[in-house]
Amino acid sequence: MPPNLTGYYRFVSQKNLEDYLQALNINVALRKIVLLLKPDKEIEHRGDHMVVRTLSTFRNYVMEFEVGVEFEEDLRIVDGRKCQTIVTWEEEQLVCVQKGEIPNRGWRHWMEGDMLHLVKSLCHCPS
Repeated sequence: MPPNLTGYYRFVSQKNLEDYLQALNINVALRKIVLLLKPDKEIEHRGDHMVVRTLSTFRNYVMEFEVGVEFEEDLRIVDGRKCQTIVTWEEEQLVCVQKGEIPNRGWRHWMEGDMLHLVKSLCHCPS
């Protein structure tokens, strides 16, 4: 059974984030701003329904979804794009695949102790 991720999580590090932003063709000025941010995550997790809030001094982003159900995600506030997104569980990791203008982008969340980990990637996921 997947873990319940409900909670408020403080920023610790953003390894490889600049490479990820470059691969998404995010302009230099915005990349510099993003790399200075220390975003927090607030997650509400009730069954298959989740709300993930990324909170920072620059901009907040709210993602609400049902696990296993594809939906259109409006990322214009983040990088000017829209995509089709599906979030599923792979064992104890929450895995997101975003299909759109930039193919096979996504992320993974998982818990280790009381720390929430996030890895963003351009994955080689099924289309």
